[in-house]
Amino acid sequence: MIPLPRLLSCVLLAALAACHGPAEDAVNTSDPSRATASASGAGGRSAGEAAAARGAAPVEDATMRHDDSDPRAGAPADPQGGAGEAAARQSDDPGATASRSTEVATLGAGCFWCIEAVLEQSDGVIDVRSGYMGGHVDAPSYEQVCTGRTGHAEVVQVTFDPAKLSYAALLDWFWAAHDPTQVDGQGNDIGPQYRSVIFYHTPEQREIAERSKRDEQASGHHRGTIVTEIAPATTFWSAEEYHQDYYRQNRNQPYCRFVIAPKLDKLGLDK
Repeated sequence: MIPLPRLLSCVLLAALAACHGPAEDAVNTSDPSRATASASGAGGRSAGEAAAARGAAPVEDATMRHDDSDPRAGAPADPQGGAGEAAARQSDDPGATASRSTEVATLGAGCFWCIEAVLEQSDGVIDVRSGYMGGHVDAPSYEQVCTGRTGHAEVVQVTFDPAKLSYAALLDWFWAAHDPTQVDGQGNDIGPQYRSVIFYHTPEQREIAERSKRDEQASGHHRGTIVTEIAPATTFWSAEEYHQDYYRQNRNQPYCRFVIAPKLDKLGLDK
């Protein structure tokens, strides 16, 4: 049974769709003067398209929250709150890479369903895994992180081929995909678990991240000050399986339709 607040959110969203047409009409932008990026065809998006995407304003739905939806729809019950499952997928080595030919980046940009859906379309990205980092509780469950009291941020851990996609170009997608000027939240997703953060795995990543942040602030894309945290990577706790590849598997879910799909459309990505 869907809880009453979630049911009311779905009814409200349906009413907005009926009154205002496509879901895109229900989203707002941090800077309406920024041009919308365009991209065509299937497959990964190049670093050049990532640079173009920086001209597209990040979008968030005005009414829908990440935790208003029912993420467990169709998922088996987890009486332990996901703690056992998360422990089984713990990554202890924050500096580890998948191989000599790949690199790992860990980024937080609000709801991990959103940033996963964006970055998995970038040419050179091999894998995107949703999870939690930066907290003080071992093996946190989704429900625990949602309280905002564990210290974790919702993040994605990205394995990519630096010969095809540089870390700096990956960060271009990161900036384009969210509003880095909002403190502890993205749109109606409010709380420290939705903070903007770059967890660096090497001194080189830290240097690139700090330079990228300065360049993004100087670009004029944002009306306010960028508040993105840059911090050393700690233990990565992979999120429960039903969170993985969430948008692709749940395109008709309200949050996907009214928040993620318009975001992809604004960035010129496949929906």
